[in-house]
Amino acid sequence: MAKLSLFERRRQRVRTALKARAGGRPRLSVHRSGRHIYAQIIDDAQGRTIAAASSLKKGEKALGANVASATDVGKALAEAAKQAGITAVVFDRGGFLFHGRVKALADAAREGGLEF
Repeated sequence: MAKLSLFERRRQRVRTALKARAGGRPRLSVHRSGRHIYAQIIDDAQGRTIAAASSLKKGEKALGANVASATDVGKALAEAAKQAGITAVVFDRGGFLFHGRVKALADAAREGGLEF
């Protein structure tokens, strides 16, 4: 068995804790790269994505890897979730620390009406 990186170990630890307290709610998963930020709401029971948003879309105000674009992605995701009828989710930060872009996305999603 290959040794997991610290990031992968942190990611597994977060995901395991989420599954224990999810209570059937869909999961808001965040991925942060050097250039963009991506978020999607996943129904793990059915194994499908309900709503998604990213900083790749050209129609959004801010593009790229900054707090402003993360805020836009959070607002767009909350809007897409509302249209899909989702109000409560569980936040999966993956192996990323909850600050900076990840925190900005979460705060914007909360302001948009998602509960977590």
